[in-house]
Amino acid sequence: MPALEVRGVSKSFGAAPAVRDVSLTAERGELVCLLGPSGCGKSTLLRLISGLETLDSGAVLFDGKSQEAVAPHMRGFGLMFQDLALFPHMDVQGNVGFGMRMQRRSSDAIHRRVDELLELVGLAGYGRRKVHELSGGERQRVALARSLAPEPKLLMLDEPLGSLDRVLRESLQVQVRSILKEVGVTAIYVTHDKDEAFAIADAIVFMDGGLVVQAGTPEALFRAPASELVARSLGMRNILPGRLVQAEGVAQVECAIGMLAIGGGVPVGVSSGGDVLVLIDERGVTVTIAQGGEVPADALAGVVVAREFRGGESELRVRVGNGELICAVAQRDAGADVEVGDDVTVVLPLGAVTLLR
Repeated sequence: MPALEVRGVSKSFGAAPAVRDVSLTAERGELVCLLGPSGCGKSTLLRLISGLETLDSGAVLFDGKSQEAVAPHMRGFGLMFQDLALFPHMDVQGNVGFGMRMQRRSSDAIHRRVDELLELVGLAGYGRRKVHELSGGERQRVALARSLAPEPKLLMLDEPLGSLDRVLRESLQVQVRSILKEVGVTAIYVTHDKDEAFAIADAIVFMDGGLVVQAGTPEALFRAPASELVARSLGMRNILPGRLVQAEGVAQVECAIGMLAIGGGVPVGVSSGGDVLVLIDERGVTVTIAQGGEVPADALAGVVVAREFRGGESELRVRVGNGELICAVAQRDAGADVEVGDDVTVVLPLGAVTLLR
């Protein structure tokens, strides 16, 4: 039995549907990320799970028990929001211990728990600091410690790192996952940043327009996005319209850059002659200088039209046939030496080309 089960949950505000027939599960100790663009229903779904919004239909269960008749403050769920809502008149110790005081725990138990959590989040000795004396990253960790202090059965985090700059956010992503895993709490984490979701999640639920578009592990979503929206949201840029020429054996598809062999499966319901979207992994292709004008049978001829250095790799824009490919080439590869205007050959292994419906 999963720790959390959301069954067919829907919610509208007036005539506008915010969440539409959403179902998901979270196993005990699992970190599930709700990923998707702003306004897709992620935060509303959190509020429905917590009981801060009432369901129009569906059910929320925890440990197999419906939460419909359970008041929000009695569910034993914790919430951490982007604005943190730390109490400015309290020191760090007061903020972290607040929830436990509401539970009427003893002073000794509160002090021990506060010390344990400040040690866990890397803020040992900060108990007497005022909130205004902390950096942005330190405030985030205090807020996390406060959310964990009452030992919630489920912790929900709504864009908790969204207000931080990218460098600090990337640093804290690793820390947050490590802390949540060490505590062992089941967590639902909302973000619109796919890098953040990949760094933190055991499982990702991708939402759009109030619907669940795709769910699975980060690896599964990246290997086989279910739609163009998911693919582009995950940072994939080589998406070309095409026509399936051969569906049996090694499938082949015709698109702007030429005839390509497909290593993955053909979408359900698509037969020869059907329209598809071709997805090409920009890091899965090989680019080399053309030798003597001859193009190997398993390669395509192209011309480099743009090149941009990006630290450990170069991003090449290559005109192939009637289209263009973006190719990310590692600095150690031969393709890193090509220049704008060079004639090149582009090899697309079977695994680099997949189809979307």
